Amino acid sequence: MTAQIQAFFDPKTFTVTYVVADPATRRAAVIDPVLDYDFKSGRTSTASADRVVAWVREQGLQLDWILETHAHADHLSAARHIQQQLGGRIAIGEHIREVQATFKKLFNLERGFLPDGSQFEHLFRDGEVFHIGELEARALHVPGHTPADMAYLVGDAVFVGDTMFMPDVGTARADFPGGDARQLYRSMRRLLALPPQTAIYVCHDYPPASREPQWRTTVAEQRASNIHVRDGVSEDEFVKMRQARDATLEMPTLILPSIQVNVRGGRLPPPDDNGIAYLRIPLNAL
Repeated sequence: MTAQIQAFFDPKTFTVTYVVADPATRRAAVIDPVLDYDFKSGRTSTASADRVVAWVREQGLQLDWILETHAHADHLSAARHIQQQLGGRIAIGEHIREVQATFKKLFNLERGFLPDGSQFEHLFRDGEVFHIGELEARALHVPGHTPADMAYLVGDAVFVGDTMFMPDVGTARADFPGGDARQLYRSMRRLLALPPQTAIYVCHDYPPASREPQWRTTVAEQRASNIHVRDGVSEDEFVKMRQARDATLEMPTLILPSIQVNVRGGRLPPPDDNGIAYLRIPLNAL
């Protein structure tokens, strides 16, 4: 059975959110929803997420899952807003606990924040099978970009998060806390061992000036032409390239606000006694 897949591209964060639906039962999952955030004013809004909500309602779908591929560093998650509007269980990989523990220390988060994954309704194990309606799906642990990255294999399509991008863009960075270029290479080779016709849906596209944003490729295309991890590129070659490239990259603009929200499953920090929620900016820590 083939899934119905609808993509929503956010040009501000270059993020792709997906709705994956079972045509037979009209059950669905949302993957990596975006909460709009204005860095200058500190204001959040739900315009991007509401596009997804409206489409789900127009299609008459019932939401089973809100799936996060990892705790993103480039956008805030709209998982809680989607859940409030449509229901569904918010899920991520079980290794989110490691990420939460790291960032609880960095941000000195409130005592009540526990790095135990309890902010999510479900934590996936590697290889765990679950269902979207009658569609069988499998959660795959693909660490390297972060310790907790997951890919979701649904039929003949796999949603790979930030492990890899379109072939002409390459692969994700591996220099965040807990990241590891060698792990990332092995995770990508695991994905590229899937059947050649498997569709790969990426979480971001940073297109060159010569083309419009794209987000669907295949295992065969990646193996033939990914500029970083095509067939013939050894693990040592990739690690050398990735580490040298990462050393030149600036931190993502939204890493500090987004991580504080995303390790909470899309919740804003608890408000102070004046009713206002605050984000913390650690000085000279990164």
